[in-house]
Amino acid sequence: MLWSIIKIVVFIALVAGAAYGAGYLLELEGGVRIVMAGVEINMTPLTALIALVLLVVAIWLLMKLAALLVAVLRFINGDETAISRHFAQHRQEKGYNALSEGLLALASGEGAEAMTKARRAEKFLHKPALTNLIAAQGAEISGDRRKAEEIYKRLLKNEKTRFVGVRGIMRQKLSEGDTDTALRLAQTAFSIKPRHKEVQDTLLRLQAQKEDWAGARETLNAKLKYGNMPRDLHRRRDAVLALSEAREVLEDGQHIEAREAAIEANRLSPDLVPAAVLAARSYIEKGSKRYATRVVRKAWEAQPHPDLAAVFAEIEPDETPDDRLKRFAKLLKIHPDHRETRLVETELHIAAEDFPGARRALGDLAETDPDARALTLMAAIERGEGASDAVVEGWLARALSAPRGPQWVCEKCHHIHAEWQPVCENCEAFDTLSWTSPPPMSFSSATGVEVLPLIVGSLEDKSEEDADADAAVVDAEIVTDSAEDEQAPKAEK
Repeated sequence: MLWSIIKIVVFIALVAGAAYGAGYLLELEGGVRIVMAGVEINMTPLTALIALVLLVVAIWLLMKLAALLVAVLRFINGDETAISRHFAQHRQEKGYNALSEGLLALASGEGAEAMTKARRAEKFLHKPALTNLIAAQGAEISGDRRKAEEIYKRLLKNEKTRFVGVRGIMRQKLSEGDTDTALRLAQTAFSIKPRHKEVQDTLLRLQAQKEDWAGARETLNAKLKYGNMPRDLHRRRDAVLALSEAREVLEDGQHIEAREAAIEANRLSPDLVPAAVLAARSYIEKGSKRYATRVVRKAWEAQPHPDLAAVFAEIEPDETPDDRLKRFAKLLKIHPDHRETRLVETELHIAAEDFPGARRALGDLAETDPDARALTLMAAIERGEGASDAVVEGWLARALSAPRGPQWVCEKCHHIHAEWQPVCENCEAFDTLSWTSPPPMSFSSATGVEVLPLIVGSLEDKSEEDADADAAVVDAEIVTDSAEDEQAPKAEK
């Protein structure tokens, strides 16, 4: 409605301007005099202007007629396509003008205008490979998915535009959430253009989501072959896929194949913690304790992790707490100041009932970097050293509201996972999980865990209290007994 009003106003303004100009020319004095070959022609200003316009039109018509005359003469001389080429050239000019306007409309985000120009260009050019592509993208911009898919299907009929059609429909299915169809289309597009980076990434992501680990490894090798992935990243992700394949084989009960796959995954990426854990357990099953120790030590050098400490304890399951503390000493020397090293050493001292040694190992972690694990260990130390129930309960209460510490967090969507997965269970991104502390979540509640220390007791209060003593003893015993029974460091309490 607004656009129609604007066009009417512009038209009226042009008519008014033309009328004003004509009146002005009529009122002008003088005129134009042309003298040629003894002939004199006098014209008023308005007549001169009209004559000039007619002259320009006549020259344009003469040029067109001259071009047509040249085409007719060529036809008479034996060029049978001269006249048809003359008219075809004119049609091409119109068609390419419409095509360029359609591209400009796409760049401006005007989907409907782009579709209109594409239809006009097709009328003059008869080049569906170009016009259908513009029309399909215009339909996508306009939100007409059905029309876009219909046009992409037309492109499938031409071998030159088949890839564009397959890729377009694949993107449509992905936006609709039809990943099964999108996977088949991605495989088809990959077979047509295996070098295409976007198709490679899409196919790899869909194969990982469908747990087609063997197919994903083939796609990953293609990315390396065609230079779309650095070699170090390829080794890392190939290890992730090999590890996923090993876990799947292990679930099927094929222990020997799973063992070999786990060792292969660890060989490809020794710093991948889940691969190192699975490979170490495979060596333990084979009785190769020395190789298991080597795998854990190499992974620990890259990143200390509670799962590595746990599998290191499994190498000698029957050793005493003191012997375990001595055996762990070589591992703990690799990163002596690392937070995980200090926590593991604290747990080992608690298991050996060396509570002063546990306090020295823990240091000031409970104050400078408190999480549920450090605070729970502090409660166990206090209980082991004979502190009052109120003090133990105070530490446990703080542990309830403290962050859990490092966890498997997706780098893309920050979703927290209970255990490592090759694909994020929230955003379905591939190989995005890292062992890190999630962002803290602040909350406040008058009846929540923040007021528990005020209810159960103060950390500085060393006096003996009888109220709720049984509950405090049970809580402390849970911590101590867990450390003694497990005989190994754990990732979570």
